[in-house]
Amino acid sequence: MRPSDIEFLAVPGRPALHGDLLLAAVSSPHPGENTYHGALWRVGSTGQDRWTHHDYDSSPVISPDGAQVAFLRAEGPKARPQLHVMPTGGGEARALTDLPLGAGVPVWAPDSRRIAFTARIPEPGRYGAPGPDGEPVEPVAEAPRRITRFDYRLDAIGFLGDRRERLFVVDSADPVDEPVPLTDGEVDVSAPAWTPDGETLLFVAPRDWGASGTKEFDIYSVPAAGGAPVLAVRSAGSVDNLSVSDGTIWFIGSEFEWPRSEACNPGLWSAPLDGGSPPARLTDDETVYCLAGAGEPAPFGDGILVAVLNRGAVELRTVPRDAKSASLEELPLVAGQRAAVRSFTVDGDRVAAVIADQRGSGEVVLLSGRTEQVLTDWSKPLRDKGIREAEELTATAPDGYPVHGWLVRPEGEGPHPVLLVVHGGPFAAYDWGLFDEAQVYAAAGYAVVLPNPRGSAGYGQSHGKAISRALGTVDVDDVLALLDSALEQPGLDSSRVGVMGGSYGGFMTTWLAAHHGERFRAAWSERAVNAWDSMQGSSDIGWSFVDAYVGGDLEEQLRRSPLTYADKIRIPFLVMHSEQDWRCPLEQGQRLYVALKRNGVEAEMLLFPGEGHELSRSGRPRHRIQRFEAVLDWWQRHL
Repeated sequence: MRPSDIEFLAVPGRPALHGDLLLAAVSSPHPGENTYHGALWRVGSTGQDRWTHHDYDSSPVISPDGAQVAFLRAEGPKARPQLHVMPTGGGEARALTDLPLGAGVPVWAPDSRRIAFTARIPEPGRYGAPGPDGEPVEPVAEAPRRITRFDYRLDAIGFLGDRRERLFVVDSADPVDEPVPLTDGEVDVSAPAWTPDGETLLFVAPRDWGASGTKEFDIYSVPAAGGAPVLAVRSAGSVDNLSVSDGTIWFIGSEFEWPRSEACNPGLWSAPLDGGSPPARLTDDETVYCLAGAGEPAPFGDGILVAVLNRGAVELRTVPRDAKSASLEELPLVAGQRAAVRSFTVDGDRVAAVIADQRGSGEVVLLSGRTEQVLTDWSKPLRDKGIREAEELTATAPDGYPVHGWLVRPEGEGPHPVLLVVHGGPFAAYDWGLFDEAQVYAAAGYAVVLPNPRGSAGYGQSHGKAISRALGTVDVDDVLALLDSALEQPGLDSSRVGVMGGSYGGFMTTWLAAHHGERFRAAWSERAVNAWDSMQGSSDIGWSFVDAYVGGDLEEQLRRSPLTYADKIRIPFLVMHSEQDWRCPLEQGQRLYVALKRNGVEAEMLLFPGEGHELSRSGRPRHRIQRFEAVLDWWQRHL
């Protein structure tokens, strides 16, 4: 895989399944137009056929009666996605919204007529919305923002207080009906779900409607016809998503005592819809990490289907409805062994899932009974370019702790130069799905080591919490142990090793360069945390993240900051950052770059305009290619 081959990264979104109709939106980078194209595809036993002939369609959802499909469509690369509907039997799509900042994913009501969704609504005179005189206001002429909360902005979105995400309902059968707002603009809301009678909507919002000033979230309810939202379920910490069936609210959420919310395994919870008792946790907090991003809990057979992150696999497992803190071993495996379930949906006794593995970024798989049928082959063009499958790798840290990860080898006998690539998070993980970065580096001749050290997710909650208030300790031991294990393999050149990573991985890169620089020829650190003292105030999440992982003591923040040890770095070092990164702000890279230059280090800085923290994963396609080319140029020069 070469940098320009990202155009073959076809990424299917969450499928929609109803009877014989199975739809999925597929998105891929389009470097020529410097944007992403997406269309809806119909999937069947004989393969996939394009269902809509538009370049910016996504998020299909089929109505309960199977007659209509709601989905999002943007009219161009710079247009906002709007809610559309079209008959499942074919016909023209009809727009239901024309909102200044677009609409969110549709959620059908049981009556197959009304649709709930969330959308950000700008204040007058903001983000192109007309001002008091009815004319749009240029960004530089907007009024000042009055900030009163910690959570006033978010990377990749921007400022929040003047464009809160609100809940709406629209009648799909009424061609002139306007979306009706059900929440005010005081707080952001998310994850709407209908009650079975269609009379009420449940959704997630900040605790005490934002008055608590924490990162705790609860479930609220509001009449679908309009009214005041009320608290439905007070969580044990946070709520990620939810569904309703059989008189029960099923939700994925984490349990914590604020402000120590870091590295808490999300689990499956249940609460009676009538509010008769507090929520109960069905899964064990130590061994089960429920991945909300793959889909909300879904009734399936005698249990509830959820996605679970387990040692780099994202698996579909069923949780008994009457479970009480069930451990991972007590949850039957449905799919995803040595693979990564990206999304799923349930229709009766069948499941449609998008599953990624070492050979591709995801295919639609139909699960019925004990059969598992792969229906699509979107990754074939990428496989034709050449894919190097990862080898599972284990090691033992100096304290006897087991370490897990992967090695991606290039072609040939070697000896090959080696890249140690540390993931971000830190409560995240490499998984069994194809990783485009490892493929590009391996194709260029590098052996790529991918560790999941202590602090990562999916190996137990205690594994994740091991580096809370202890960054740069056992996590360093783990990545070096896995590197040593890799270097024992034939064909790897221990004299030519580089280290790189982004975000927390960038923190680790700088830390390793300062404390173990003799192990590496050079370093590439991007979107990194380098100074906790300034990160606390400059990052969108710094106000909570720094306290959780480092603490509030300034001396300790400095002791845990790689910038403090910049004078120990002697190897060539590249600092890469995005100018609009609000997660790890630009100043984090600038401070390190200046310190290195002042110390006489061979240092460079690479800045990408108009990009945020997610450049390498979802940035503009040309920037993603240019980043890859810069990475390869750097390692060509130094390895």
